[in-house]
Parts: sequence; C-alpha cells; structure tokens
Amino acid sequence: MAEIPKNLEQQLLQFQQVQSQAQAIVQQRLQLELQLRETERALEEMAKLDEKAEVYKSVGAYLIRSEKEVLTKELEEKKETLEVRIKTFKKQEEKYTEQLKSMKTDIEGQLKGFQPSAG
Repeated sequence: MAEIPKNLEQQLLQFQQVQSQAQAIVQQRLQLELQLRETERALEEMAKLDEKAEVYKSVGAYLIRSEKEVLTKELEEKKETLEVRIKTFKKQEEKYTEQLKSMKTDIEGQLKGFQPSAG
C-alpha cells in the first residue's frame, strides 16, 4: 500500500480541525437556542401577570425586585440579541458545512489514486 503524501495528511488534519470547529459552533447555537426558549417562556409568564405584580430578577445568587415593565423590556432585548446571535451561528454552520463538503470531495478524489490496483 502506498504511503499517503504529506500534503494529503495535512488536508486530513485540516478537515478534522474544521469538523471540530463546526461541532463547537453547533453546540454554541444549541446553548443559545436553549436560552432563547427560557427567555420566551419568561416573557409568556410575564404577560400573564397583573401590571402591579411584584417581579424579581436573578442577579448572580440574588433575586432583586424589579418592575414588570422594566423586566419585560430587558427580556425582550435579550430575546432580540439571542435571535441575532443564533442567526449568525446558523450562517457560520452553513459556511463550515460547505467548506467540509468541498474538502471531503477533494480528499476523496486524492485518495482514489492510492487504492491498490487489481493485477
């Protein structure tokens, strides 16, 4: 069996690195989506409350009293920020996916030259 050339080894290593980066992006997006769902649930619960209801927000290990209107605004801003970040991560995922497809095609093409010939 022929030895794999150094440049192909480098491409395989680079492919693995890009794959790891893509997986990290997916994990981060999933974390943001979880935060978004929690924020949306909090907003739903806030909408059910009376305008004069006592509300508290978590600040570190403490609960601090806040006004419903102020806390609702903060949650809405957080939701918007999370949505933008998720959209950004999705675009990055798409770029990594395309890059990986291209790299895979290139590597597979080069590997075909190293298959033992029948004879």
